[in-house]
Amino acid sequence: MARVLSTADTVLHEEEWRARRARHEVRVRPWVEPRQERRKNGGKHPTDDFLFEYYPYSVGKLLAWHPGYGTALAGDASSYLKFPQYERVDEGVTTSLTWLCATSDRASRLNLAIRLLDGMSTRPANTGCFGLHEWAMVYGLEQSEIRHSAFPLRLTPDEITDTVHDVSLRCTHIDAYRFFTPAAMPLNPIEPTRATQPDLDQPGCLHANMDLYKYSMWFSPYISSDLIADSFELARSARTLDMQASPYDVSQFGLEPIRVEMPEGRMEYARRQREVMEQAEPLRHQLLEALRSLHGAIVSAPG
Repeated sequence: MARVLSTADTVLHEEEWRARRARHEVRVRPWVEPRQERRKNGGKHPTDDFLFEYYPYSVGKLLAWHPGYGTALAGDASSYLKFPQYERVDEGVTTSLTWLCATSDRASRLNLAIRLLDGMSTRPANTGCFGLHEWAMVYGLEQSEIRHSAFPLRLTPDEITDTVHDVSLRCTHIDAYRFFTPAAMPLNPIEPTRATQPDLDQPGCLHANMDLYKYSMWFSPYISSDLIADSFELARSARTLDMQASPYDVSQFGLEPIRVEMPEGRMEYARRQREVMEQAEPLRHQLLEALRSLHGAIVSAPG
């Protein structure tokens, strides 16, 4: 159904790309429809709502299907021309580098994403943090003071403090560390910053692996929606583990606690953390290769 051009670009016939788009929508609807329903009734979910709020991408953007850079859609694909990244060519409708090259910020972001992903791919994994970043975010606080006050704590503030002191903090990710309470920040052995992120992000970090979804969305529609959906699914798995190991009581959502305050809980967390890391590795490789190819196309483009 797909034919490859001599330039290595691919053309999808209308029947093919419409079928792919339909499969994508079937896949992601179970993720987005409950989110839409909760927004109507005021409900909250600690995993799925986080992914739509922490990462500011709408359900519509996740639902939208794109083939990725280098693929043209034949037939009646004029609806894609509403996106500023698309243009019409002889073979059909496809993404153009013009929008991506229009500002230096977009090129800088591409370079940053490549640097972050490349660093993670070459750095050893740290699986000894035991998810205590969530504990550091409520360290020294009462229930009424915490960010996620809709979810009750399953431990007392004193028990949370004791666990943080006994197990110790080992966070390497800026977007977890920046939400630590002021009292918890000095307990972390390093101070992650935005400037040091490319040198600190490592493949064992749940947040760094969740961020594959963010980096793929940064470059939608140049990144295929299949890879974006894979990254979102990975982020759901990582966030689920995040909440299970947290000091929150999320049992009402069918999430049983992983009691990292106990030795057996820490062993379980490290095992699950390695599973997420193994799932993330091929996705990170695919995304890195896609971004490198995009960067190469920009560098070699006329003008």
